[in-house]
Amino acid sequence: MKNLIKAHLDGKTILFLFVLTNLVYATMLLVTIPRVMQFSGGMPILDMLPTGYPHDYVRTLLDTLGAPGREAYLLRQLPLDMLYPGLFAVSYCLLTAYLLNKLGKFDGPMFYGCLIPVCAGLFDYAENAGIVAMLISYPNNTSPLTALTSLFSILKSTSATASFVILLWCLISLGKRKLFPATPHPR
Repeated sequence: MKNLIKAHLDGKTILFLFVLTNLVYATMLLVTIPRVMQFSGGMPILDMLPTGYPHDYVRTLLDTLGAPGREAYLLRQLPLDMLYPGLFAVSYCLLTAYLLNKLGKFDGPMFYGCLIPVCAGLFDYAENAGIVAMLISYPNNTSPLTALTSLFSILKSTSATASFVILLWCLISLGKRKLFPATPHPR
């Protein structure tokens, strides 16, 4: 895995993937999520609840969305959200690895920090699968399905946050190196 990541630490490729990932994310935030939320009466959709959600909330949300809102969620928001986790996983993994490599930390234990975005992407896919199952099985959603999907939402947001913290640490560390270059110690 480490060799595969190291082989793809090309700045231009990483920049392209980063921009593409964030364009998809911006499209969801500015277009598809607001379209679904037009049907929700202001209730945030499940993707936007980083601390999870109880079964009653899901039932109320899906009832409030109505058939057109559930269809918009299933056929407009979720297809785009099936593209985003993979893009996030790859672009943020490579970006973090690239910065760790610049810091000389890629081959140490910090390497595992670049795998956290991959975990976030996998948890996002699991969350999406649960949401699809709840939308398709409506009105017969089960509490265990809701609890499992909610858990994946929490794990997704936790690992995404950890990814951003590691990325921020890398950027601050690189900035400190640029501003305060190490001077050799006299012997």
